[in-house]
Amino acid sequence: MDTPFIDTHAHLNLADFDADIEVVAGRCLFEEVSVINIGTNETTSGRAVELSLRYKHMYAMIGLHPIQVCGRGGEGETFNDEYYRNLIRVAKGRVVGIGECGFDYYHTTPDTYGIQEAAFISQIQFANEMGLPLMIHTRGPKPGETSPTGRSVYADVCAVLKQYAKVPFNVHFYAGTYEEAKFFFEIGGTISFTGVITFAKVYEDIVCAVPLDLMHAETDCPYVAPVPYRGTRGEPWMVKAVYKKIAAIRGEDEEMVRQVLRANAERFYKI
Repeated sequence: MDTPFIDTHAHLNLADFDADIEVVAGRCLFEEVSVINIGTNETTSGRAVELSLRYKHMYAMIGLHPIQVCGRGGEGETFNDEYYRNLIRVAKGRVVGIGECGFDYYHTTPDTYGIQEAAFISQIQFANEMGLPLMIHTRGPKPGETSPTGRSVYADVCAVLKQYAKVPFNVHFYAGTYEEAKFFFEIGGTISFTGVITFAKVYEDIVCAVPLDLMHAETDCPYVAPVPYRGTRGEPWMVKAVYKKIAAIRGEDEEMVRQVLRANAERFYKI
């Protein structure tokens, strides 16, 4: 990676960017932002690999999102390790991780817990085999609803990772407590923050508390564009606003924060 900034979790591989991917890729390069595009199923994982081979400032993660496991308007996918193994061969070193995988209780029903868990474990074991880090998805139930296990989604994810994972992992779009984050740190994890921290003050305490060398910055674009771009489609170059806000919340020098976050990504994803 030879850019000053990196968006560690983006989705330029989604249809939202089909019409103007060349323009967006150019903006990222102009803004000196590298991008890790995250797969959510076979199609978007393949697209992430395609983009990584086309653009020198892009990398790919490949995997199966828990929502895709359950299906949306149809039968869900199963994790086909041979398909993903072939993607790694085709990618020629541009695949830097497996995922995003984990649990989603917001968009799914409690009876899907078993198939979510099975797909999650399969991807952990695949990551172990490939020696690649994991990108973890965690979303709890809707307000007023309970999880299938009666525990928080973070507790459920942590339990599975603790039992099966032999590689590092990142819990993306982190929205849990610092106490929950510490459990992840103890078993080889990091967490990442999105543009939400630029407009939701509830994140300020945890952004201050987490050691800087255990965090990453991301956009999760096209979602949650940061201030001052709220209301527009998120794009990876906007991650610079997340870097800036982390420094402001922590009261630390922006350049120092940039250097540490970049080094974190280089070390964690070996890029």
